[in-house]
Amino acid sequence: MTVTSRPFLVHRFVDPATSLGEILFGLIMTLTFTLGAGILVQDEGREGARELLIAVIGCNVAWGLIDGALYLVGEVFQRGRLRRIGRLIRAAPDTARVESLVAGELDELLAGMTSRAEREELYRRIVKNVRSQPPRSNPVTRDDVAGALTSCLLVIATSIPAAVPFLVLDDARLALRASNAVLLALLFTTGFGWARYTLGRPWLVASVFLLGGVSLVLAAIALGG
Repeated sequence: MTVTSRPFLVHRFVDPATSLGEILFGLIMTLTFTLGAGILVQDEGREGARELLIAVIGCNVAWGLIDGALYLVGEVFQRGRLRRIGRLIRAAPDTARVESLVAGELDELLAGMTSRAEREELYRRIVKNVRSQPPRSNPVTRDDVAGALTSCLLVIATSIPAAVPFLVLDDARLALRASNAVLLALLFTTGFGWARYTLGRPWLVASVFLLGGVSLVLAAIALGG
């Protein structure tokens, strides 16, 4: 399986790893509610289902806002860390030491795609380029805000499919089972779709996502989560 040349729309704003994490978090959070809610629905029927629905959506909205804020902070922090490295590059008199600093940042990423000589030449060019430019400010950008909003919406959106069965089915227990089935199907679909960004086999990755997600949810319920 090769990396796709047609990325999902959300990946204009966040990378595949980030979007995957947000979706899985939202799905597992929702499943934790719905898989552990059988007693509530059995005792209180439609009213219990309504309370469950409000709790699930409210929790995902709250965590979506938190994840969006954390994304924003993370982006600003990462650029701030790179600005600090840039200042060290400009201030250091020892070029070899500076190139070693750059290598520490990039070697792990580039080692499998370049030779040592190619990397050393690249690091020399990076040092030269950084020293030729003045320091830049680190404001919050439009892309930062778009990424934070996307992260937030991904977490919130995962609770919407779980809510649909409660809106269209009168039998609360049947709605709960349908909701669980929808969420498990979404776990499988997510694994299948995101496998195309790796060399993993889609059906195998999807099955691992499904079984792993259910295992995490059951563990969370057993621990009182």
